[in-house]
Amino acid sequence: MEPELNHEMTQTWTPERIETLLALPLPELIWQAQQVHRQHFDPTEVQLSSLLSIKTGGCAEDCGYCPQSAHHDTGLAAGKLMDVDLVLANARAAKDAGAGRFCMGAAWREPKDRDLDKVAEIVAGVKALGLETCMTLGMLDRAQAQRLADAGLDFYNHNLDTSPEFYGEIISTRTYQERLDTLDAVRDAGLQVCCGGIVGMGESRRDRAALLAQLAALSPQPESVPINALVRVAGTPLEHAPDLDPFEFVRVVAAARICLPKSRVRLSAGRRELGDGVQALCFLAGANSIFYGDTLLVTGNAEVDADRALFARLGLHADGVASPEAVPAAAAPRVVALQPAAERG
Repeated sequence: MEPELNHEMTQTWTPERIETLLALPLPELIWQAQQVHRQHFDPTEVQLSSLLSIKTGGCAEDCGYCPQSAHHDTGLAAGKLMDVDLVLANARAAKDAGAGRFCMGAAWREPKDRDLDKVAEIVAGVKALGLETCMTLGMLDRAQAQRLADAGLDFYNHNLDTSPEFYGEIISTRTYQERLDTLDAVRDAGLQVCCGGIVGMGESRRDRAALLAQLAALSPQPESVPINALVRVAGTPLEHAPDLDPFEFVRVVAAARICLPKSRVRLSAGRRELGDGVQALCFLAGANSIFYGDTLLVTGNAEVDADRALFARLGLHADGVASPEAVPAAAAPRVVALQPAAERG
């Protein structure tokens, strides 16, 4: 029997109910997701975000998927926090290439208070360019979250990654509750929330359902929900993770749209590997945001020209842009320049 949909009652989304959704025939699941999508969004509109690593490598966390962890030998050198002018140059390039939101990530377990002086300056500078701002800096306490809000930050990203039950298989240095506590601090500061997870780490379908149940139970629900496909990086514990059925990824996107009806569901890491056909199914299933640009922190992403061509073929357009042809054809929002090697470490 099909699950009875009640999209506004988020507390009804139990793992069992979402698992039933995920088991539907794919055409039925996508049809239900498309109905929900059209209630809240233009089905041809996609929000574009660009992502920049402003402090790379050397993270004290042991997340099994992450090449930036100091626990894994991936050949990635640790760097210092980027200079403000360099971050702003990258933000301008992202805006010129069509991005409406500029997301910045720092590989920290949590920022030190002294780091937030520079981070706040970065936020104010990017905001002044007319871009929405998003940061992911690790765990925050309430005072730190409020400081970022006072600087003008719009969104804070802090993913749950997977289900509470599977979480310990992936990470041992930060608890699930600590992630939830950070999300509470961010909400208390009045910031919007970007929170999602990763598919393809060896978790079960039940784990995927339990992750979506956790996201749906957040009150209010996250404004942005990134759905990542694992990028297997040599030197990480998950470099040999089993292949993910791409249709299973589509199912997760569709279920996310149904359970989180007003959220932007974003195709994030691993999008390049999905290919055009699977991405098209994801947009049909309710995805309406992508990371735009050739790099996501330290892993590759689809090229801007390829995204423009795909949008044109599908009749999609960027948020606030009238037609796919009007998406700026400027060079990709790439990292403008790396800090000299002598400044890293």
